[in-house]
Amino acid sequence: MLESFKPIVDENSKILVLGSMPGEESLRQNQYYAFKRNQFWDIIYKVFDSEKSDEYEEKVKFLRENKIALWDVIYKCNREGSLDSNIKDEIPNDIFNLLNKYPNINYILFNGGKAEKSFKKHFGFKLPYNIEFYRMPSTSPAYTIKLKEKLKDWMIIKTLL
Repeated sequence: MLESFKPIVDENSKILVLGSMPGEESLRQNQYYAFKRNQFWDIIYKVFDSEKSDEYEEKVKFLRENKIALWDVIYKCNREGSLDSNIKDEIPNDIFNLLNKYPNINYILFNGGKAEKSFKKHFGFKLPYNIEFYRMPSTSPAYTIKLKEKLKDWMIIKTLL
C-alpha cells in the first residue's frame, strides 16, 4: 500500500487544502506536488503575487506564512500510476483529529473532485466544526483547463484569509 505524507500545518493555519493522494513523483521525492507539471505551487504563489521558490523547504515556509495547511484525504491506498481514478482500497487520514488540534482552520479547499468525493465518503459534510468547504479545480495536469482559469477559482484564498 502507498502511504501519504504528514500534514503541513501549524497553530496559525486557517485554510486546509486537501488533495487526494500524492502521485508517484511526489512519493518518490517525499514532497507534496513534486511533479513539475502539477500547477499547485504555481497557483499558490500567484494567489499571493509572489515569485515561486524552487526549494521545497521555502515552499513549505510560504504556506505556513500564509496560514495554509496542506494534507491529503487518503492515508493509504493501492494505486497503479498517479491517476486518482486508479485509487483502490483507500483508508482516510484522521482529519477530525487534525481539526481538533488546529481549531483556527475554518475552511477546507479540495484540490479536485477525487479529494472532495473521498472526504464525503469517509466523513460527510456535517462536521462538529464551523467549517466551510470549497471544491477547487484540480491542479493536476490531467485536469486540462488553462492555468489562468484555475487561478480565478483559487483566488478565493485571498478572500478567506
